Amino acid sequence: MDEILEILEKDGRASVEDIAKMIRKSPDTVKKTIKKYEKEGAILKYKAVINKDLIRDSESSEVRALIEVNIVPQKDLGFDKIAERIYSFPEVTSCYLISGTYDLLVVVEGKNLHTVSNFVAEKLSCLEHVRGTATHFLLKKYKEDGVILKHKQQNQRIAISY
Repeated sequence: MDEILEILEKDGRASVEDIAKMIRKSPDTVKKTIKKYEKEGAILKYKAVINKDLIRDSESSEVRALIEVNIVPQKDLGFDKIAERIYSFPEVTSCYLISGTYDLLVVVEGKNLHTVSNFVAEKLSCLEHVRGTATHFLLKKYKEDGVILKHKQQNQRIAISY
């Protein structure tokens, strides 16, 4: 992978000037290269990794689920058309074709367990080419996108002895 892309992947806030110094090229060359990657679609978005556990209050918490989906591939279209149908739902934040027992791994976010379970029951499971699902609710994140997440100090458990 291009060294400019490697730098931006690790730190999307790196300035053109900083990147130019790191790779010993002119800022103008770096800027043109970045614009080319953006135009071609190689760079899709710049984002921050946010530790929502540190900023979230109990009333605004959201639920994330990883859903394994078993589908019947469509003739001459394979998995792509049904995957497109699934990732078009606003609740779906990511969708991957995977190897193994299931065909797709779908990441879904909702306000609570009920909204996610309704999505699975009313939108996902009833799709024509979906044969089955297995839903896993995310309980705690330790690391995301290569970044170790720090956690709020919880009340220490009281030792109970008998």
